[in-house]
This record gives sequence, C-alpha cells and structure tokens, in this order.
Amino acid sequence: MSSQSAALELNKGSEPGRGRTEGEDHSTAWLENQFSVGDFVKIQRAFEPLEPGQTIPMSREEFMQRMTEIVGWGTKEEYGKLFDKVDVAQDGFITWDKLTSFMLLTLYENDERAKATAVPQWKDLKFLPVKHKDTIQKVIFLKNSSRYLTISEEGLLGIWGENLKLQQTFPITSDATKLKHLWVTSLVSLENVNKIAVAFTSKEICFYDLLSKEQFPCQYKLQGLKGTPICMDYWYDPLDDNKSILSFGDITGKVQAIVFTTALISLFECPASACENEEATVTINWAELLSGYHKCCYTLEHKLHRGEWVRQVTYNASLDAIISSTTNSTNTVVLAWREKPKKHLQMTSFNIAQGIHAFDYHSRLNLIATAGINNKVCLWNPYVASKPVGVLWGHSASVIAVQFFAARKQLFSFSKDKVLRLWDIQHQLCIQRIACSFPQSQDFRCLFHFDEAHGRLFISCNHQLALLAMEREASKRVKSHKSAVTCVLYHSGLRQVISSDVGSTVCFWMIDTGQKIKQFTGCHGNAEISTMALDANETRLLTGSTDGTVKVWDFNGYCHHTLNVGKEGVVDILQILVLKKTILVTGWDRALTVFRPQNFNQFSVYPEEWEGGIQHRDDIICAAFLPPQTLATGSYDGEIVLWNNSTGNAHYVLHPDYQRLLQSKSDTSPQNLLSAARSCSSHPTAEQATLGASSYEAGTECDNAVMRLCFLEARKNVAVTGGANLVSCGGSGYVRLWDTFKKQLLAEFLAHSGVGSIIMATDKLNRYLATGDLDGCLKIWNIEEYCLNSSKSRITQAPTLIRSFQPHEDQIRSLEMCAPGGSSLIISCSADCSVCVTDVCGAPVYIFGQAKHWQIESCFSFPKKDNNLMESEIQEESIRETASLSHEESCLDPAEHSLLDKKDKDEPTYNVRSSEVINLATKYKERNIYKKKTHNLYSSEVLQKSSSVFRSLSIGVLKELPEVNKPAFLQDPEKYFREEPEEACPQTPELPSLSETLKAVFVEKNLFPKDFLDRERRAKQLCQETSSEVNIKRNKKQL
Repeated sequence: MSSQSAALELNKGSEPGRGRTEGEDHSTAWLENQFSVGDFVKIQRAFEPLEPGQTIPMSREEFMQRMTEIVGWGTKEEYGKLFDKVDVAQDGFITWDKLTSFMLLTLYENDERAKATAVPQWKDLKFLPVKHKDTIQKVIFLKNSSRYLTISEEGLLGIWGENLKLQQTFPITSDATKLKHLWVTSLVSLENVNKIAVAFTSKEICFYDLLSKEQFPCQYKLQGLKGTPICMDYWYDPLDDNKSILSFGDITGKVQAIVFTTALISLFECPASACENEEATVTINWAELLSGYHKCCYTLEHKLHRGEWVRQVTYNASLDAIISSTTNSTNTVVLAWREKPKKHLQMTSFNIAQGIHAFDYHSRLNLIATAGINNKVCLWNPYVASKPVGVLWGHSASVIAVQFFAARKQLFSFSKDKVLRLWDIQHQLCIQRIACSFPQSQDFRCLFHFDEAHGRLFISCNHQLALLAMEREASKRVKSHKSAVTCVLYHSGLRQVISSDVGSTVCFWMIDTGQKIKQFTGCHGNAEISTMALDANETRLLTGSTDGTVKVWDFNGYCHHTLNVGKEGVVDILQILVLKKTILVTGWDRALTVFRPQNFNQFSVYPEEWEGGIQHRDDIICAAFLPPQTLATGSYDGEIVLWNNSTGNAHYVLHPDYQRLLQSKSDTSPQNLLSAARSCSSHPTAEQATLGASSYEAGTECDNAVMRLCFLEARKNVAVTGGANLVSCGGSGYVRLWDTFKKQLLAEFLAHSGVGSIIMATDKLNRYLATGDLDGCLKIWNIEEYCLNSSKSRITQAPTLIRSFQPHEDQIRSLEMCAPGGSSLIISCSADCSVCVTDVCGAPVYIFGQAKHWQIESCFSFPKKDNNLMESEIQEESIRETASLSHEESCLDPAEHSLLDKKDKDEPTYNVRSSEVINLATKYKERNIYKKKTHNLYSSEVLQKSSSVFRSLSIGVLKELPEVNKPAFLQDPEKYFREEPEEACPQTPELPSLSETLKAVFVEKNLFPKDFLDRERRAKQLCQETSSEVNIKRNKKQL
C-alpha cells in the first residue's frame, strides 16, 4: 500500500454456495477443507468392497466421475486435483486408506498452521500485590501443589495460590547472618523430591524442604564454592525420578553441574547424627563432591566462558547437553555434553556480536533463540554454529528475555524499552506487540516468565510484579473485524460508525442498518492503529499508530499528511485531541506533542515544542478540553494537570490524595512542587511520587492511573453555582468527579470492582455516563443530577445505575455515545473483534457485521415530541431566561439560595432504577415539569424580594381581551379586491447610452489576465484558419 492512500474496499455480498468467496484464502477453498462428515460417509461407501478384506482402487477418471455423482457438488477438475495430491507415488490409482491418510495429514497441517498464526488475546496488565522491597529474582510454578513462588534479593519468599492470591511471605536465609549482608541470586524447584534450591551471594546453595508443616526448613547447605552462583537450572527424568541434574553458573565463568543418581533416596550422603535429627541442616562441602565422597551424585564443570559472568544455564535432555550464555561476544553460547567413555565435557561455542542476555531452546523445532544486546533475536540450529538460521528484527532496544510458546510454535521476546513481541517462527514475523506500562527508571532489572499451562505471563521490574493473563479462546460469535478492535468513532454528518483494529484496518458502518459500506486496509502498514479522531468539521479522519505516526485522511482513503510524532521512532500513541488551532498527541512522554494545522505545508509534518514544558511526573495518557481555554491532562501516576491552552501555562495539579499549585513553568522540580502544596498532610509520600508505583491496602489495589478525562460541557453555570465539571476514570475501577474552578474532588465511586482500569464516555447533554472494563462489562449511569453542588465532604455514593450488561467477551477498548434521531446510543468496541451498539433503555445488543441488518427506528426507542411537550419546552426556556436575568439581583440576598436548596430537597427525584424499563419520553416530560417548578419558585422569590427598580411592578393574571371586530377588507372584500380596468402603463424612461456615462476609456487588457487573453486570441486564430481551410476545400469540390 502506498504511503498516501489506503486501499478502499467496498463491502460486497457473496452468493451462497460452496465456492470460494472473495478474499478467502485459497487453502480453505480446496475440496479436502470443505468435506463434511456426511460427504466422508458417502465417499467411504463408494470404496466399500462387496466382500470383506478386499480394497477397491479407483483410477483418476473413475474417481472424478463417481465422486461428482456421489457427493453431489464440486467439479471434475477439482476432484482430479484432489486425486493428484493423494497419488503422490503416481501409481495411477488410489484407495480408501490412501485417501484417509492424506486427509488426516492435511487436517493436522491446517491445525498446526492455525495455531502458529493465532494471536493470543490478553487482559490488561495487572500489578500483583507483592511485599518485596528489593528486586524480584525468580518466579516459579510448583506443579505438585499448584502454587507460585517468588523470591527477591533481600531473601523474602512469597507463596501464591493458583488464583494468584498472596498466601504467605517469610524471610529465608542460610544462617544467622543479617539479611542486609546476604543476597539471593537464584531459585529453582526440585519437584521430584519436593524441595527448592536457593543460591546466595555467600557462595552457598541451600536446599529447603517443601513438605514441612512449618516454614521451609533448610535440609542441605552446599558451601565452599569458588564463585558466587548467579543462575541455576534443574531437570529430572520423568521416567525415572532418581535421575536429575542441578546446573549452575557463577561470576568466574564456570559452568558446573551436580548429577544425582538416587534423588528419591537422598541427594547427598548424610552423616548418622543428621539422620537422627531430621530438622538439622546437613552441611556439604564442594570439595567433597569433587573428590567423589558422595556416591549418590557426581559433578561436571567447564571454564570455556573464561571469567565472564554466566547469565543463564540450562540442561536439555533432547540434546543431552548443558547450554550456557554470557554477554561477551566470544563464546557467547556454549553447548557442553559428556560422551560416556570420557570423563571430560565436549564443547561447542557460538560467537554472537555484542553478546546476549538470555536464550531458550525448543526441542520440537530444534532451535535456540537468543536475546541479543544488539536489538536482534536470532534463531540458531544447535549443530550449526557459523550463522543463525533466522534473524527477527523489530525491537528498538536491547532484548533482555526470550521464551518459546511451545504449543503454538511461537516466540516471546522482551526488550529493555518494556516492549513485548510475539513472533511467528515459521514465517519469522512479529504478529503481536504489547507496550508494558512500567514506571520510568534508568536503572532497572526485569524478570520474564511465561507459564504456558495457565496462559500467564509474569514480568517484573525491580520489586514490582506484573501479570498478563491470556484470554480464553473466543467463541464463534459475530466479528466485525478480523483482529482486535482498538477505537470507535461516530460521524454525525454521515450517520456512520468508524472503527479501527490492530491489523491497521479502518471500517465504516451505517448506524441505521449496521451494514459495512467501505474499509481502508493497511493504513499504517502492519502497525497497529491505537486511536483515531475527527477534525472539528468532520471532514478529515486522523489515525494514530504504534509506528509513531498520525495520518490525516479524507473519506475516500487518501492520506493528505503524515505527522511524525515519534520523530522516526516507535512510540505508543494513546489519544489525539483536535482543537481549533492545534492538534495534541499523548501517550508516551511527560510532555504534550503539538502540531499546528496552519503549518501543514508538506506531506510529512514534524511536531512543535509545547510552550508549557514538562509538568507531569509520568507519561501522559489522556487529555480533555473545555472551551474557551481550559485543558486537562491525565498521567499514569494519577495526576491531572490543568492548563491554559492559549498561553501553555499549567496552573494546578489535581490528585485523589493531594492538590498543588504550579507557580511557573520553571517550578517543576519535586522539591518546589511539594513546597507549594496546600498542607503538609496532603503531600504525596515518596512511594506516591514514584511513577506508576502501585500500593496495596488490605489486598486492594490503589492504582490511580487516569485512563480517560471528560469535561461536562453541558453544565454551563458550574463556575457560579458550583458542582462537578470534570470526570476521570481508570485505576482500580473508580470514577471521580472534580470541580476545576474550586480545584476540589467532589465525588468518587467504585464503578467496576476487581477488574483493573476502566474507560468511559458521556453524551453531549451529560445525562448519561457509560463505563467499560477489561471483562467486557458495560454500565450506564444517570449523572444528570449528580454532583450539581459543591460539598465539603467527598461523596462516595454512586449515581443511579441504569443498566449493567456484558456485550463483549473481552476487554472494551473504546466507547462512544451518540444520539441519532434523539435516542441515546452507546457504541463499544472490544478486543474480541466486535463493534456493538445498544441504547440506555435496555434494547438488545446489535453487532456490526451480523448477517441480519437492523432498522434503527424499530430497534431503539426514540422520544416522541407532541405539542404539549414543545409548549413546555418553550415555557421552560422563558423561565430560564428570566432566572438568568434576575441572577444579579438574587445574589444580593443569600437567603434565596438556602430556600432553593431546601425546596430541591423536598421535591421528589426522578432517578431511574435498573430493574425498570425506561421510557425516555415520559422521563423527558417529568424532567421538564421538575425544572419548571424549580424555576417558577426561583423566579417568584426573586421578584418578591428584589430591591431593584422593578419592585413596584405588579404581575398578575392577564385580563381577557375584548372581542375584536373583523377588519373592513374581510367584511367587504369586493370593495378592496375587485378588478379595476386596465390603464396604460407608464413608459419607462430610457437609460443613457454607455458612451455618455463612461468616464474612462475601457481597455480590455487591463480587465482580464494576459494568459486569458492569449488563450482567447489563439482560439480565434485557430477558428479562422479552420474556416478558411473548409472554404478552400468546398471551392475545390465545386470546381
């Protein structure tokens, strides 16, 4: 696809039948992929012999003829191609056994191909409530007890249930030495003997018994190692639990292994005194193992890494070799194996430029994947050390971890810029990219562990532990897109819904019927479209992608501009905010990225500097604008910064736990910011100031990340009357309402519990608020009367819940509310590849792309406006104007406000219950009546107690007017409208001639451009030449 235009595809229906439809893969159109069970039964009967024990072979011509007749569909040419595929040996005939063998092999290949290309869907990144204070060194899963273990540098061991609930934590140490003098370097599980082995910086390896009722006691302590072990691996023979190997590497470059031969009986030789006291720790010296004192085990070692730290070591049974790696470019990866007659290890090495951080081996594919410091992921054949068999490009930073997804023949890779990629090994392509939202830190250590059995991916950054849980396989529900949908918009002028997906496709749907009318494919190549936006006139579509660009499109699929947000780098664009004179882009930096449309002179546009500088402490996630000049931005650490969009100055910071005033642009240091806070008690602690840090109280996550911001623009008088005018959501499912004029958090309520961060949307009238979570659940709240007044105490009671349902099976990625025809509709898109629409009243959920189209008038309820309703609206508007005109007078006497507040409390509220079916027309009338009463009271009180010049006016009921006589032209129309005789029309005076009124000489050359006159002159000349030629020919004919 070209860089300036996307492929425009019209949605064309396909005829029913078994033939291949447009856009379908050729492999799915083959006969072997279309046979049903009934078709196989028919084919089997055709091959059945008359007598048992015999086989009926068929020639090519016979097979083509009989299959066409028996199966009943398909052409002879297609059956001929199927025959040629089965008859590989070209015998000229096939049997039922040959055909079934071919079919089974084909189905197996199709299944493997589907697994390799399937892209897993993940839930949102979730931080687990760890109690570790130092770097987490290892995460392992115990199959026997279905528990997870985590261990950190300070020696704190965490025990987790299979449901990832933290069950217990306790310190683990090898002796009475204080923990601050002892670091844990690695942890492995000895599952065949129910033990764990822990390596320490004291050059010890301790073995702990997992079957003990109390805290794990130390059973063996291996001392006397020459170097500190920093990585370990354990393997045992599943056919013989007595055979196992513990391998480890140290900081001196040694790779050593202990081969156990009677592991079930005892790992080491125990003295008699230790056998009597089972709780005593048996101390083993490394020299004893080297000397062969312990008959139940022996050791192996090599020093080929020559002083370099051994970063990873593992034993693989299929290769029968120990694999180890370092960050050095020489002898980067070493394979060491022992031939039975010999005692020493045989070795082969791989030299990789700049070294590697980690590796993984896939036994079925016979491939070694290496995480290169040079940003490359290389695939190696273990028997070919000269060059890799494949190189996976795409990371923009050093790769620090790799791990195979064995069941799908895919590969995970994780880089230092916290980007996770999933690769298709067969095609060597990246099929998924996930940017992890870890806090920014210059010095950090990451741990990567994928639990394939449970579909859980653990990623740690220093002392934090994050979880990416794989979603269950999607059902066979209708899909609007082929891949996960990322964003949805509504175009009010065209009455169309616009949706985008991770496959860089944009689709356009009719809101009235749900029909797809067109789609743009490959808008950003293979990069994911993360967000979209429409300009103010809804004539241009802006798409933001993970490739670091924002493209400006028209609705014919032509790209007019490319905005280079990342300056040729890869960034995560989370939101595009289009204002009158600027375009703001957020998502990967602590500062806003600004583009000005008046400077769009070229196709490729680069950003300008944001005048306000950096005021956030973490990456900006979202932004919202309130005319005329208020801009709000929310970041990952929960802070909301209020800006003056005209000047670019930031003047205040809002946070659920504190607020602070920003004095100037230069006042951005943490010390100055904290000193400007209102009170010392409201200052953020050091842990709160740590960007993105997640704290937990009583097992509840307190994550304040701001995922969405929305101004309540319909509330016009908030500056005077008070109340909330800004809504934020995210964090742990909380929705918060703010008063930006008084810089106050008025209300917060838990909209979704236990599902992590949420997103939201509101309608233009700010009557309804829709929230969606990671499980695909959607809730609709009535916020029309919520937080209309200021309050000293924070409101925690949620507004009226109108509707709660689950339209999606996976995470809701985007929400949009619209009102075509007057009915409030909610449009949602999800990672389950669907785009849904419903309304607030409880209508069914319709999916864009479903076979049966809908009619919006019959599917959703619309308010019917009668004459009485229109009259009440006019009266309400008149009362509102009267109240606004008298507002200045009412402010003179504060008693009116208290009286009004009292009356509001006495009046019945019209909240909507979730169990009721809402009638929008009825509620609309009730709301008008309620407002009418309120304004009548307000107006009468003001007029009675005002002290202005109008106090003497007497307002009462209007008197009836006397009967009005009909005018004379109605009583005697003949007199006024009879036809009169025609009279001669007065002559129009002649206008003076042009020569008399012309004040200057008319020159044609001064009036028209030169090129216009030249074209006219050449046209006249050509006409004269043509006419002369015609006359000459005519004269010749006459002669």
